Amino acid sequence: MTESALDTITVSVWRGNAQQGDFEDFEVPQQPSQTILDVITWIQRHLDASLSYRFACRVGMCGSCAMMVNGIPRWTCRTHVNKVMQDNRLRIEPLRNLPLIKDLACDMSEFFEKWQRAEGRFEGGQSRHEAVAPISPQSPERIRANAAIECINCAICYAACDVVSWNPDYLGPAALNRAWSLQNDVRDRRHAERLRAVSADGGCLSCHSQQGCASYCPNELNPTASIA
Repeated sequence: MTESALDTITVSVWRGNAQQGDFEDFEVPQQPSQTILDVITWIQRHLDASLSYRFACRVGMCGSCAMMVNGIPRWTCRTHVNKVMQDNRLRIEPLRNLPLIKDLACDMSEFFEKWQRAEGRFEGGQSRHEAVAPISPQSPERIRANAAIECINCAICYAACDVVSWNPDYLGPAALNRAWSLQNDVRDRRHAERLRAVSADGGCLSCHSQQGCASYCPNELNPTASIA
């Protein structure tokens, strides 16, 4: 028996590579509590095994399944179809502002390279043989770090940022948010180097404070506040 139009979703999926591509439509059955990742997985398993996309844990915390859904960057494993579907249609694309590998899979290299440029790595001053430095959870520095520390590298803020689109050298919200969290870690020993890195061209002064990163962050972080 043929499924009715009301029982299916028309899903327009970006297909192609960095050189050429276009949207391809698929008809996908509607299911209770269906997520966008469920839809993509159904297409790959039942309609086109060559569809490329990225995911890992499916429990809403790894961030690797982020894509553009109807023009908005989202975690596809936590986005329910019935909340974003428009006239029984969905449009799914790779994340903005990142080089495309194929279909819905992006190259994350430049995203993580900008973390390195922003000195986004912790460097302590004690060895494993010394006692662990006591840190009060109520200290102002710890409170500021806690407000920024739950980033999981999904790159949704990076895809949402218009400044990244305009200025390829801009470090981006995630890298600068990470730098801010480390500047508030009293154990870290690279504060001066990090300040130089985030004050250079493409650093925090490039932010236009449009709050796109804060609007779409699935973990409800506010990179704009960290940058400010």
